[in-house]
Amino acid sequence: MGLKRAVVLLSGGLDSTTTLAYAVSRGYEVVPLTMSYGQKHSRELESARAVAAHYSVKKHVMTHLDLSFLNTSALISDAVDVPKRRSLEDVSEEIPATYVPARNIIMLSIAAGLCESVGAEAIFIGINAVDYSGYPDCRPEFLEAFQHVLRVGTKAGVEGRPIRVEAPILDMTKGEIVTLAMKLKAPLHLTWSCYQGGERACGRCDSCLLRLKGFREAGVKDPVPYEATR
Repeated sequence: MGLKRAVVLLSGGLDSTTTLAYAVSRGYEVVPLTMSYGQKHSRELESARAVAAHYSVKKHVMTHLDLSFLNTSALISDAVDVPKRRSLEDVSEEIPATYVPARNIIMLSIAAGLCESVGAEAIFIGINAVDYSGYPDCRPEFLEAFQHVLRVGTKAGVEGRPIRVEAPILDMTKGEIVTLAMKLKAPLHLTWSCYQGGERACGRCDSCLLRLKGFREAGVKDPVPYEATR
């Protein structure tokens, strides 16, 4: 039996790092894929490099994809502010301003191409449908639809070897994700989840609030420093 290989979408955050740690624990040789797509800051890219180095991966693909024309997203456009909130109760059910149009569709498509290029059988992605910010491309329906795309739209799929999309934390709460990360000894001290790019995480954006919620639920102190935690 040959070596199992998988492409892991690695942003440098809690979810993607836990997902990478999970893929490693399942015996995969991982090829992390990190994309610079026009984010306002590069802090998460630095974390992705550090996480990949921690695992001594043979190949870490970092690619630039200019999505700056998608100027409705607070993560890309200087004209749109990242929402700052007092607590998660302030988060509405609307899709937030931090949504990047079609981001996971684009990234999974590139990951599929990389899979075919390096002979990987699966893509691991750290999407989550329980404690998440309301993104439409973090739901099971999206995952199922994209799996169908891979079956009919790739050489591997047409030849009967469809690339699998694995989302191991899809149905977990943030607390369960932190617990899994600790069990897998994932390097959480290297991760960055904040939508801001400062020296310390802001503690007020949706991503920080969700991350802090997870650490509270898991009963573990977050090793990343924050400007504010309440």
